[in-house]
Amino acid sequence: MKNTEPGYVYILTNPSFREDWVKIGKSARPVNIRSKELDNTAVPLPFEIFATIKTVKYNEVEKLVHKTIDRLTDLRIRQNREFFNVAPQVALDIFRDIAVTIDDAEVTLYKDNKPVEDANNEDNETAKKHEPKRARFKFSMCGIKIGEFVTFDPTGVQVKVATDDSVEYNGRIYKLSPFTGTFLPEERRNQSGAYQGAKYFSYKGKVLDTLRQEKEK
Repeated sequence: MKNTEPGYVYILTNPSFREDWVKIGKSARPVNIRSKELDNTAVPLPFEIFATIKTVKYNEVEKLVHKTIDRLTDLRIRQNREFFNVAPQVALDIFRDIAVTIDDAEVTLYKDNKPVEDANNEDNETAKKHEPKRARFKFSMCGIKIGEFVTFDPTGVQVKVATDDSVEYNGRIYKLSPFTGTFLPEERRNQSGAYQGAKYFSYKGKVLDTLRQEKEK
């Protein structure tokens, strides 16, 4: 039976876990209720809400998030469980990539288990009602072809363009935002853990986001 009421897909962290462990699940009820239900004797400390997606397609979104992470590599801590060995900000970038394609999706960041405004997430801001969405970055927007190389400016490493919206590095495929969240030096990280990947890569000395803006003009 198709859902007609919105539900939530959530990213939960836990102080007793490693920093790159998260729980990603779904709930038809507010996530603060679900996180309290998960607070039991099997977990030393309570779960903390990192982010949510609210949408009527929450069942499909949860499956897609799990599948996307599984495709990156074998990051599931135990098969058939909702725990993943992935940094919260990387999971958040996957949330945002998915949210852009769903009309009613709302991504919310949390701090101290309370919703906060994400000033660093342009896609989330432009996805508000009555405002046009900015399409996700694609290399073709800048005339960059598959097989060419772009530079990750914070470290100077060159990576190969694998598809119209991903790069290959050390035999693995990454979207630009998850790559940034994974390899950005600690001193350049922001509080939210959210990054617009196209602002951190350059092609022939020009930042990809700048190239895109020039093409769009």
